[in-house]
Formats: sequence, C-alpha cells, structure tokens
Amino acid sequence: MTTDKYAKVDKEVSGQTQSRQPGTETEMNPQPIYDDVNYKGSEKLFGKVALITGGDSGIGRAVSVAFAKEGANVAIVYLDENEQEDAEKTIQAIEAHGVKAIKIKTDLSDDENCQNTVDEVIQHFGQLNILVNNAGKQFPTNDFLTITPDQLQETFSTNIYSMFYLTQAALPHMSKGDTIVNTSSITAYNGSPELIDYSATKGAITAFTRSLALHLIEKGIRVNAVAPGPIWTPLIPATFDKKKVEQHGEDTPIGRRGQPAELAPAYVLLASADSSYMTGQTIHVDGGNFVGS
Repeated sequence: MTTDKYAKVDKEVSGQTQSRQPGTETEMNPQPIYDDVNYKGSEKLFGKVALITGGDSGIGRAVSVAFAKEGANVAIVYLDENEQEDAEKTIQAIEAHGVKAIKIKTDLSDDENCQNTVDEVIQHFGQLNILVNNAGKQFPTNDFLTITPDQLQETFSTNIYSMFYLTQAALPHMSKGDTIVNTSSITAYNGSPELIDYSATKGAITAFTRSLALHLIEKGIRVNAVAPGPIWTPLIPATFDKKKVEQHGEDTPIGRRGQPAELAPAYVLLASADSSYMTGQTIHVDGGNFVGS
C-alpha cells in the first residue's frame, strides 16, 4: 500500500458521527484501511495463538489480519451485538490467510468475563502466546467538573481494569518467549484537554507496561506497548462532532490521520522474536505528533 493511497482516503473523510461507543466500522465512510496488500508475511508468528481485544474493527482488525499473515491463529474479543457484523468480517479476513480464528462477545470490564474469555481461548486452541490489550472507550468533556463518577468508572473499567483482569487470567498460560502488547495513546504523553479521564488511563497503561515488563522479565515474557496518534477508527466518529472528525489528524507533522494498517507492523514487531531485546518500551506511531522518548 502506497502512502498516496492513505492520503487519498484521508481526503475522502467528511464530517460524520456515531451514537454509541466504541463505534462500528460498517458505518464509516470511507472505510478504514486495515490491510496493506503489499505486506507479505514470513511466518514470524507461525504456530502462535493471539488474543486481541477490540479485535473486531479499527486497530484490532488490522493487527488481527497482520498476525494471520504471519501464521498466528487469532481470537478476537468484541463488546456486544452492535459489533457483530464487524466481528464476522474480521474473522473472514483472518481465515482468508489459512489460519484459524474465533470471536468472543463479552464485556471485559468484568473480571469473571476476562477469565471466561481466556478459558475459551485455551479450550479452543490449547495455548495462548500473544495477548494484545487493545479495547478502549473515550468520552470528550469540555468541562472537567462535569466528568461524572459513572463516566470515570466506565472509562477506567474499559481501558485499564480490563487490562489488569485479562492479563491476570492469561499469564498462567504464558511462558518464556510469549508476549504482551498494550495499546496506549499519544494522549498519555501530550495529554488532551477534552479527554482527561481517557488520557489518565493511557498514562496508566504506559506505567503498567513498564512495571509489568520488569515483573515478568525473569519469566522471559516481554511486555511492550504501541502509542497511536490520530488513527481512522470507529472510535473517532463515535467520540467527536462532525467538524472535529473532518479535521481529525490534520495538525500532525505528516499532515493527515493514520490508517489502522499503518500501525499493524509495530504490533507484529513487538509480538515476534524480532523484538527479543525490547521490553517495557512504547513505539509511537503518530505521524510525528510526539517526538521524544
């Protein structure tokens, strides 16, 4: 996929909104680019089993397809029936590469659901080697004083509590050479005046990644993260008004929003032995928005 294609799709985005989080890919126009047709796998994940939350659409779909190209069997998790069509399309895209895939509908903010999710993966595949904690929600608020306890609870339960619960459930089945990849955000580093609670969870994910990496280093399980910038996913029209959706990504140094397919190789790197000397690190895929370490 050439960068010209990404720029062309970026220019086609017009103002649009969706009424509920985390949004659906089927409602988006234009559709996000989740598969770089020029990306050829080389069995970097052959024989592995990956569990990807928020795997039905957006970044999760792109990562699922890239993992499939590298030979991994994939389990995707999605929230509810509103994402059913997206999930089915993702399963088809995964299986097109000759690997196995399952979809699991559940709310990961509940610790019991997280345990049941891992149990289902183990029952189906017999192993778990890669955990991608990617599910998330965000709610823009112009006035900090109006952030309600319910909103705070939902944001933290979805973005950070679920990550703890699912990782705790997964770790007994993981061993040396296995990997965990967490989705952080540019907001963990630059902040966001409208997404204060969301940014706080993403900052927590960065600290969680570093701390868990140190905690698991003797077991040989590596933990890293990816911090996306403005990426064209369902979360964007499900979060912002039409004007902000249309302007999304235009203030990056590269000058456009990113596509999910542009992030997937970073997840492949961190999930594979190519990153064998990396743990506790965050890769920034953000169009140059954050320049630092």
